[in-house]
Parts: sequence; C-alpha cells; structure tokens
Amino acid sequence: MHDTLSDTIILLAVSVIAVSLFRRIKLPAVLAYLAVGISFGPHAINLIQNSDTLHFLAEIGIAFLLFSLGLEFSLNKLIANRRAVIGLGSSQVALTLLIAGLSAWLLGSSKESAFVIGCVLALSSTAIVIKQLGEQLETDSRHGQASISILLFQDVAVVPMLVIIPVIASDNEASFLLELSYSFAMGVGVTVIMLAIGRWLLRPLFHEIASAHSAELFTLAVLLVALLSAWATAFAGLSMALGAFLAGMMLSETEFKHQIENDIRPFRDILLGLFFITVGMLLNLNTLQHVFIWAILLAIAVIIAKTLIIMTLSKRIIHSTNGVALRTGVVLSQCGEFGFAIMALAVSSNIMAETEEQILLATIVITMIATPFLVKYNGLLAKKLAGGYLQSREQTKEQIASDANPLKAHVIICGFGRIGQNIAKILDSEGFSYFALDYNVKLITNASKAGYKVAFGDSTHREILLAAGIERASILVICHDNVGSAEKTLLQAKAINKDVPVLVRTQDDTYYTKLTEAGATEVIPETLESSLMMASHVLSILGMPMAKIVRRVQEMRNNKYATLREFFHSNEAGDLELPDDLRKRLRTFILEDGAYAIGKKIEDLHLQSRGITLHRNRRNDSNVVSPNSDAKLKSGDILVLFGTPEDLEHIEGFLLNG
Repeated sequence: MHDTLSDTIILLAVSVIAVSLFRRIKLPAVLAYLAVGISFGPHAINLIQNSDTLHFLAEIGIAFLLFSLGLEFSLNKLIANRRAVIGLGSSQVALTLLIAGLSAWLLGSSKESAFVIGCVLALSSTAIVIKQLGEQLETDSRHGQASISILLFQDVAVVPMLVIIPVIASDNEASFLLELSYSFAMGVGVTVIMLAIGRWLLRPLFHEIASAHSAELFTLAVLLVALLSAWATAFAGLSMALGAFLAGMMLSETEFKHQIENDIRPFRDILLGLFFITVGMLLNLNTLQHVFIWAILLAIAVIIAKTLIIMTLSKRIIHSTNGVALRTGVVLSQCGEFGFAIMALAVSSNIMAETEEQILLATIVITMIATPFLVKYNGLLAKKLAGGYLQSREQTKEQIASDANPLKAHVIICGFGRIGQNIAKILDSEGFSYFALDYNVKLITNASKAGYKVAFGDSTHREILLAAGIERASILVICHDNVGSAEKTLLQAKAINKDVPVLVRTQDDTYYTKLTEAGATEVIPETLESSLMMASHVLSILGMPMAKIVRRVQEMRNNKYATLREFFHSNEAGDLELPDDLRKRLRTFILEDGAYAIGKKIEDLHLQSRGITLHRNRRNDSNVVSPNSDAKLKSGDILVLFGTPEDLEHIEGFLLNG
C-alpha cells in the first residue's frame, strides 16, 4: 500500500509540473505524460514502478478514449461527407498501411510486425491537429475540412485494427483465417446486439435515471455502461476498446450526449494520462541511444511519405488544388495518439521485436513534437513548395477584382448561405449594390447563373478582401457559420480599412464580447434576436403600440443585449476551459437573519470589484428595489446576482459572514 501510494503521489506531482510546463511552451499534454514516463520509469530514474495496477488503469483509459470517440461518431455526418470521409479517408489509410507495412516486411520485419507498423504509421493525431487548426482559425478552410474528414475515418479504422491485432498474434498460422473470420463475425454480432440494446434499453433507462435528478446516479450509470460494454466484448474474445466505442455510439443518439461527455471527461483525461505515462515507460533510453538516428530518419520519411500520399489522393479524389492538397498532407503527416494504443496491444501480444518497438515509439513521439510547427506553417510551406498555389490564388484575386472594380460604396457579404442570399435579395430590391464571397463552388455556380453578384473566394485572406474592394466598401457583412472564419475575416478587414462598419452574424452570444473587442460594429446573435422578435410579436398581440415596441427593442440592442445575456443555467458547474464571460450565470440568494449584508446598501458591498453584477433585488413583499437605490438591505431580501460559478460561491460567503 505504501509503494502504491508513493507511486501515485510521485505521478501526480510530476504530471502537474510537466503538463504546466508543456502547456506554457504550447506543446500538447500528451507529450508531457510521455516525458514523465520516459524520465521516471524503470529505464531512467526508476521512481515509478511498472505495475499491473497501472497497466490496468491505463487500459481503462483507452476504453474511455474510445467511448468518447463513439459519442462523437455521427453516421449522418459520415454519409453527408462520404466522398471525403469514406473515399479519401479509406484510400489514405489503406494505401499508407500497405506501403508502410510492405516496406517494413521487405526490411526484415515479420508479417505480423509489419501489419502493426503499417497501422501505426497510417494514423494521424486527431487531438493535436484539431486543436491546432482551431487555434489558427483554419477548421473551416478547405484543407481543414479535408483533414477533419480523413481524421474521422482514421478514428473509426482504429476499432477493427484493435480487433485484428490479437488475432494475428496467434501462433497457429493454419487457424489464422478461421480466427479472423470468427472475430469479424463476432464483432458484427456484438455490434448489432449492442446497438439494439442501446436503442431499446439505454434510452428509456437514462430517461428514468435523469428523472431522479441525481448527478451522482447519472455519472455512475455512465461509468457502468462504458465498463460493462468493454467487459462484454473482452469476454467475447474481442478488445475492450471495441465495447467502449459501441457504448459511446449507443449513447451518442440520445439527448444526454453532452452531459455524458462532461461526466466522463475527468475520468478519461486522468486515465489517459496514465496510459501515456505507461507508454513512456516502454521507451528504453539505453536501447534508444543506439537506434535514435534511425528513429529520426524514419520520422522524416514518415512525414514526407504521408504528405505525398495524402496530397496525391486529395487531388485525385476530391479534386483539391496543389496548394490545398499539400496543406492537407502537411497537417496530417504525423503519427497519432491511437498509434500508442496499437503499440501497447502489440507489445502485450509479443508481436514486435524490442528494437522495432523502440524505433517506432520514438518515431511517433518525434512526429508529434513536430506537428504543432508543421500545422502552424502549413500555409507558408504551400506557398514555397506548391507552384500553382500562389498562381491559383492570384487568378482568383484577379477575377474578383475584375467583377468588383465597378462597384463603390457597396456592401460586401462574406458567406453566401441562406442568410447571405436573403440580405442580397433585400439590397438588390432596394437598389443597393453588393458583392458576395463564398467558397462553395456548386452554390456559387448556381447563384451566378441566377444573376447574383457572388464569386469564389476565401474572405479570411487579405488579398481577397482587397480585390472585393474593402477599401471603398460602405459595409462588410460577415455571415459565416464558423466563428473562427468570421473573426479572421473581421481582423483582416479592420487591418485594411479600420473605418468600415462590420456586422457579424453568430448563432448565439458565446463570442459576442470577443468579436466586439476585435472591432465588430454590431454582433447579431440569432438566439437573442429571435427572443426579441418573439417578444415583439407577443407585445403587439397584447396591444402595445408598435412605436413603443420598436423603442424597447432598440434599447436592448443599444445595451448590447445585456439583459438577455443574463440567464439561469440548468447546470451549476461551468466548463473551466471556457472563458469567464461564457461561464457567467444568474443565481438567487436569500438574506436570512444574521447575514452580514443586512443593513447595508448595495453600493457598500462593492459587488463589481468581486466580479459580480446585481441583476435584481426583490423584497419579500414582492417589490423590486432599483439597483441604484439608497435603500438598505433587509432580512428576506432576494438578490439575483450574475457572475461565474466561483465568484458566486465566494459572494455567498461574503453576504453571510463578511
């Protein structure tokens, strides 16, 4: 017990320090955990023992990772993007696996080991790539969408890989096909049964559990379903990961999906950290120093080969331009975190030789370290290496400039979906000139034939906005679905013409403050505007004069929707990763006899300096006291306060005890 407790304390202490340092230098937490395992494991300082308990918990971590993957899996999304996801994704995985596996076999690896190497090198890092693309506001770009489509197929492909590897580890070659067929049939059977259970049993079960209004019971049920499914597939001779993935799929179609994701995240993140630490422990520094040069060479070869494979397939299957195809290849040129799961399974099945194992582990780590830099400079690499990339953009710019040149004091519409088209119709009917930009080729072709002034162009690029006449435009209207693209367009436009009014449409007020601070003249959140419109119709039916309704609505808009943005949340805990503005909510406090705040004025409490805004002060006689009133607080007063969950907790103690 003492040794286990000591190891746990050491792991926690070192992990906290390592993750903090790696986050500070903009490297993913995965690499921090690997560094902990390498440095403090049995092949280095030897402060952490490679125990069976640690390995068991690490395996549970992988199960939770696959469970989360199942929750995010969407069959509808897969079908909608079938050309990119299934066509491009399957081709990339199959071709990379074939080339890497065949190369390993020709260099002397066994057939089983070559298959594992092919699987590992075929996968990319979903976690690092999506995070980095999001930070660079490239998720909605053409290469971003292509990358995400390939990653989606790769994530799904991991499941059969994890099923096949234990089968090929069998010593009896004669029974290989029989075992593989059995595993495949068993996998299909288990999948059908579990999906049926999910449809007919889990949904009503979770409805009953949710009706109990117990967060503890709900979390216990989620853990039970995830682990029970993992155990069931392991009992059937398949991997635990398959069962966890199927459990996630079953629950992904329920209305509790997002709550389940929040509940499972702490367990997943901690146990996954343990998994990556155990992977780091496998790296033998004594052996690695003799093969490190080979690991470096293999990492370089993998990055170049995967870039070329993905670039070629992107051009052929989804007809990407040279530049977009190259950027997609560069973004996905690394190995990924699922490669560690496959490696761990292969090592436990004694498939790989130690030298192969060490070289492959080091290669995965090296490519993942390089990933943030490759993703960050993918555009620069495309400009340098893809000759047609700049030429293609130059042609696009010239075409836009030619179409927009006659226009002055016009409206530029970025994003020509339903909202953009409706704005264009109204402007056209009133005699105002406009010019629209979008990068959906089919939409642009049809709209142009119908007479709309729209051209192909990515408004997040400075030269495209210049070509569209941003310097002489009267207004810029941004209608992008993706907030990242909207923000990037806004920043580019303001850098060119700081005086141009910019209207930004958003789905809600999540990024209201961020976009306003970035220079948006008005941010129009659809949810808040819908609230105003519905309230206007209600007031009109109730007989209020239209002039008064318009004045009241305009007051709320002029006040930046302040009243509408303050509301009660159904969940008390906010996501710590979200900015404070997004985590603020209303909460009610009743002043009871003996409370510190009784007898004091609102201004004496200095709520603003404590991060709190007074929404309403309601007396126990139902009268509402003005926030600016000099009236002293009384016992029974009800204060409705607005702030983050942490600030609200602190203010409760202050109101009671001072």
